[in-house]
Amino acid sequence: MISMISFLIVISICVIFHEGGHYLTAKWRNVLVHEFAFGMGPAVWSKKKGETVWSLRAFPIGGFVRLEGEDESEADEGTKPTGYDPSRSLMHKKPWERFVILSSGALVNLLLAWLLTALLLAGNGVLDLESAKIGNVMENTPAQAYGIETGDTLLSINGKMLDGWGDIRKNIQDQSVTSDIFTIVIKRGEDTITKEISIPAGEDGTARLLGVQPARVTYPFYKALAHGLGFSWNMGVEILRGLWMFVTGQIKTDVVGPVGIAVMAGDAFKQGFWSFVAFLGVINLHLGLLNLFPFPALDGGRIVFVLIEMITRRKVPEKWEGWIHYGGFIILLALIVLVTGKDIVRLFS
Repeated sequence: MISMISFLIVISICVIFHEGGHYLTAKWRNVLVHEFAFGMGPAVWSKKKGETVWSLRAFPIGGFVRLEGEDESEADEGTKPTGYDPSRSLMHKKPWERFVILSSGALVNLLLAWLLTALLLAGNGVLDLESAKIGNVMENTPAQAYGIETGDTLLSINGKMLDGWGDIRKNIQDQSVTSDIFTIVIKRGEDTITKEISIPAGEDGTARLLGVQPARVTYPFYKALAHGLGFSWNMGVEILRGLWMFVTGQIKTDVVGPVGIAVMAGDAFKQGFWSFVAFLGVINLHLGLLNLFPFPALDGGRIVFVLIEMITRRKVPEKWEGWIHYGGFIILLALIVLVTGKDIVRLFS
């Protein structure tokens, strides 16, 4: 039940913001919006306000904004009722206007991911991996036994200066070091302390463990915005790199669908508010990037045709574009069914 509620919260926020981006830019460019729908399948509730129908669909997965002229050709204009205004059709808008409307949904998701990341950095903070400051000393470890304290900053290990948290692990697990005794220089307040600490490897061959964890750092919101943009950018690059490696067969990984996302949303919700905020930010980042991917039936696929028109000054024949998007939709539907099936099998196994 928690997973289902969490999933509905996540998908509602992602879809409403995504489709809201399309809706607002369409209204800005005076495109007629016939319907703003949350969910897919038959409508279970609908209400017309102004010229737009607002509806809830039976299956709370996705949603859409139905725009005038979005899936119609010029040949369809003869069937329009009296009073039809062709200037309010998406088809009759300039290429740059269509580009803005089509890309706005994904861009809003990316914007939301950035703001949620900034909120996380300001409210909960992030582990400081850029320094070697100690945030926590683990029990029954060499760090505790030799008096390392929370708030200490490790300056060097065996004479090698530490530039970041990763250098602690690198120096302690250096295979060229045969002695269990490590000389560690610590800064504590205004004092500099040198300790000779024994850090033996585990009897079962496990790596040496000092027993310290990084500190957590928070930022004022204006700084969190800058840091959040960097975090989101780096994570976006890693997402695209991982996707490329997956597509090219360089790595093998499990792809999750709605059921898998529901399970992860429930786990994040159970871990607390900030874990849920982090998860929501990551999902919006994925959704924004994947929707811009140049695949037929996605926003990115439609944008490709607009870019072709902007470059060549000629529209791709609507019949060709329609068939390409239709084929992409069938492929996407098949992938969703396949991935959902794997999610269910993984859930029960």
